[in-house]
Amino acid sequence: MPQVEVDDGTDDYLTFAASIAGITKGEVVARLVAQARAGSVPSPEENADQEPASVRVYADYAGHRTYGLFVPGPGRIEITSGPLSGRSFRTPSQAAREIVKHYNPDVSPHRNGWSFFALVSTGAPLQTLRYRAV
Repeated sequence: MPQVEVDDGTDDYLTFAASIAGITKGEVVARLVAQARAGSVPSPEENADQEPASVRVYADYAGHRTYGLFVPGPGRIEITSGPLSGRSFRTPSQAAREIVKHYNPDVSPHRNGWSFFALVSTGAPLQTLRYRAV
């Protein structure tokens, strides 16, 4: 069986994405390749000078998954599902705090939104986009 070599960080992301999706690491890679072939993932050459308009993200908290859009540049999160749908937050951390407050008001809501949210496309933490976004 062919093998692909990846660095430890990439392997960690693949492991995380696979565990969230309930699939193998190989299936994560296969899905990403299939998306790229279908044209749903822009090639790096196409957008080399511009950031995407938004990136689909999600957060899992207290048994609930909340989807949203991360908007690079301003770094805001727009919630697209659940009870907070339609709300926009200036930062990922502000959005994370509101999700925690909604589902578990008895705990401290302080969270680092960059690690609270993950990319829908890969399952990697939003942190992976941080320095390109701000």
